[in-house]
Amino acid sequence: MKNKRFKFGIISAVVAAICCFTPVLVILFGAAGLSALVVYLDYVLLPWLFLSIVAVMFMVSKQRK
Repeated sequence: MKNKRFKFGIISAVVAAICCFTPVLVILFGAAGLSALVVYLDYVLLPWLFLSIVAVMFMVSKQRK
């Protein structure tokens, strides 16, 4: 169970970082006709990145104990 959470946290942090630092979602939303929603991506992706990093740090601290 711990390894699943740890892997999920790392994968989630990587996906959020890729989405924040590359225009992949902007291109996809534009191609899908949802370009009006691009404005709200930062409100979703930055907290997602923060929570993923916190989850990874929490799991690392739990594994050390």
